[in-house]
Amino acid sequence: MIGLSIVIPVYKGANSIGPLVKELSKLEIENGFEIILVNDGSPDNSYQIIKSLVEETTLPIISIDLARNFGEHNAVMAGLSVADGDYIINIDDDFQNPPSEVKKLYDYARVNSDLDVIYTFYAKKKHSFFRNLGSKFTNWAANFLLDKPKNLYLSSFRCINRFTKDNIVSYVGPYPYMDGLILQTTQKIGSLLVEHKSRLGGESNYTFRRLIRLWTAMFVNFSVMPLRISSLFGITTCFLGFIMALVTVIERFTGDTPVGWTSLMAGLLIFSGVQLLILGMIGEYLGRLFLTVNGRPQFVIREIKQSKRKLNIRNDFREPLKKTIFFKNLYYRIL
Repeated sequence: MIGLSIVIPVYKGANSIGPLVKELSKLEIENGFEIILVNDGSPDNSYQIIKSLVEETTLPIISIDLARNFGEHNAVMAGLSVADGDYIINIDDDFQNPPSEVKKLYDYARVNSDLDVIYTFYAKKKHSFFRNLGSKFTNWAANFLLDKPKNLYLSSFRCINRFTKDNIVSYVGPYPYMDGLILQTTQKIGSLLVEHKSRLGGESNYTFRRLIRLWTAMFVNFSVMPLRISSLFGITTCFLGFIMALVTVIERFTGDTPVGWTSLMAGLLIFSGVQLLILGMIGEYLGRLFLTVNGRPQFVIREIKQSKRKLNIRNDFREPLKKTIFFKNLYYRIL
């Protein structure tokens, strides 16, 4: 077992992953470290660069090539499944988190060993307006849905201990959401201020579509709050409908002719639309449950490689992964 595993999901990271690994190689980590690079179906030549890093570097590196693009959180889960460190740090491939901050985060986690998770936060984020807006909404929704502490900022640059990692990888659903899994596992969470730089090159991979998928996973996979809100709304509208029916009956017996057919039709259309929306929400829950029960894989691994250096790395990383797959009812597959 080693001190630290650094898990890096890679998607369109051809320009940044090489310099990132080079900078990480300069770190002096007590008890040693390994780097786990997970290629999440990148359409560019990211995996070719990753393979060259594995073959040429003197660092202990494990590369994982996923069969297709599964999403950042699925890629992180793939990396966690082979991580062997006492602590695991997740860092993006865009170089916005300086590699020097990895050691700072690791040292902070070891000093505060009573905490299971350390999230980082920034004095000023160098994201686009759209990305910052999406991040604010994600944190607001997490406050509401996941019982997140309000003063905690959820970021992808985080450190978890082995206890948290072992509990997280036991999740077998096809739609993992890392922060949801963490908050389900522990409330012993701290935070650390770190530096945030501008992106090394290219544009953010978080498109509006990807943010919608992330929010859907949060809403549906890790909370029943939407269903509870739907039930509350249904009770409220039924109560209002009963009152309106009572008013209509009273007007009929007092000789007044009920008026407002236009508003009545408008109300019917609105409430019919809401009913369809709620049915769609229930269908989303049932659909995800169906895919989980039928064994839709969380990720599919095409290839795993490790660097020639054996120090601080398991000699046989395939066997532990196969055992993990077995105990998860073959929800993961290796091609």
